[in-house]
Amino acid sequence: MHSRPSIERAAVVALGLTAWSSLVAAGPCDIYSSGNTPCVAAHSTTRALFDAYTGSLYQVTRGSDGASANISPLSAGGVANAAAQDRFCTGTTCLISIIYDQSGHGNHLTQAQAGYWKGPDVNGADNLASAIGAPVTLNGQKAYGVFMSPGTGYRNNAASGTALGDAAEGMYAVLDGTHYNDGCCFDYGNAEVSSTDTGNGHMEAIYFGNNTQFGGFGTGNGPWVMADLENGLFSGQSPGNNPANPSITERFVTAAVKGEPNQWAIRGGNSASGPLSTFYSGIRPTVWGYNPMSKEGSIILGIGGDNSNGAQGTFYEGVMTTGYPSDATENAVQANIVAAGYAVTSLTSGPALTVGSSISMQVTTPGYTTRFIAHTGTTVNTQVVSSSSPTALKQQASWIVHPGFANSDCFSFESKDTPGNFIQHSNFGLIIAPNNRVKSFLEDSTFCPQSGLNGQGNSIRSWSYPTRFFRHYDNVLYIASNGGVLTFDNPNSFNNDVSFLIGTSFA
Repeated sequence: MHSRPSIERAAVVALGLTAWSSLVAAGPCDIYSSGNTPCVAAHSTTRALFDAYTGSLYQVTRGSDGASANISPLSAGGVANAAAQDRFCTGTTCLISIIYDQSGHGNHLTQAQAGYWKGPDVNGADNLASAIGAPVTLNGQKAYGVFMSPGTGYRNNAASGTALGDAAEGMYAVLDGTHYNDGCCFDYGNAEVSSTDTGNGHMEAIYFGNNTQFGGFGTGNGPWVMADLENGLFSGQSPGNNPANPSITERFVTAAVKGEPNQWAIRGGNSASGPLSTFYSGIRPTVWGYNPMSKEGSIILGIGGDNSNGAQGTFYEGVMTTGYPSDATENAVQANIVAAGYAVTSLTSGPALTVGSSISMQVTTPGYTTRFIAHTGTTVNTQVVSSSSPTALKQQASWIVHPGFANSDCFSFESKDTPGNFIQHSNFGLIIAPNNRVKSFLEDSTFCPQSGLNGQGNSIRSWSYPTRFFRHYDNVLYIASNGGVLTFDNPNSFNNDVSFLIGTSFA
């Protein structure tokens, strides 16, 4: 069995750490190093994870010209320079193209390529995440997380220094506890180098969601922090229920998994306050293949080991270590995360919308400015509307503003002439549909306005797919990306086609 620090050594480390004037003065990876379990991968788009780190945190690539820029912390060990990203991405869209490894091992995360499961991008690759989908503040300073919709994934199949076979490792991630689904699999951690399922025990990764298809689950309806060990999601020692593994209710969640020969643990807590709790600590599963483990050392984010990419979630920071971290070390890391001061901030910008108001949405594309967003039956489209139009058409082009069903900082839009029906995206087309209160409907009918990309009015971004905006294409409405494999993702005239003037309604 891997030799861990003695109880006395762990106590000395804990006392030394708590004696510091401020835990946030040392990064999480400095703390792991003090516990003799150094980071071999350190990923974050929000802050530096070493006290002295000044290098690049991540790269953004913009849609207007394909140019890229690296985003670094404002100061050594500090929060990401969100203002630099905002300047670079003004008037266009940006994607997160690289999440850099801060550990020095070069374990950067880039766009996941096709595996056993294909992604939705070119040649079966997964999508990249929007650079603006997950804004937060850390002690009042703005930063951006990685908001991952289904089909989005990052990977490194040639990682260096990560655990192989039955070797010991630890990992944690800070996640959004409200952004999840039951798809497979929102993971961060150690996976197969082939992007295919090579058998039980070939993965050891943090999982977050409420999938029960692969065995594990906790109390309530989830989501839960579990471990993806390949061909099984484990909430504890057995493949079934672990009543000590609670459903998550916090907005920011610290999730931790660690393993060594015939010993592993799941821990979790509120990233904004309080300590970590241990949901499981004990022997490996007795099912064949999990003892000893056969870890392969690849690193994944947002997907399963075989590139299963139906999950969603938001990632802010995370690391992988060599060696099995003590609880005391992890507790000090949790104190550091709490001291970082994660908090929510606005998802919207541009001309403000008023809840309860009745609005019209006018096209700004030259040659089409007489057209407004309306609907015919369930299909959302654009039609020519004026003060002299029939009353029925005026009502079809009028929308009532509601707080966003999935996030009240954004909005949902009710059809004026068919009360109880709301704009929703379905297969990326916009329709109106009744509110059935199902989680997927609530998410897919929530939209976040921002300043119009062409400098006029608002561009209206999907909350659940923040790379995608309301776009009129052949007079039909879609949620479209600025470039992509779908016809309506054509980048020509994109900024004009996704910008609308919000006015008072016709009816």
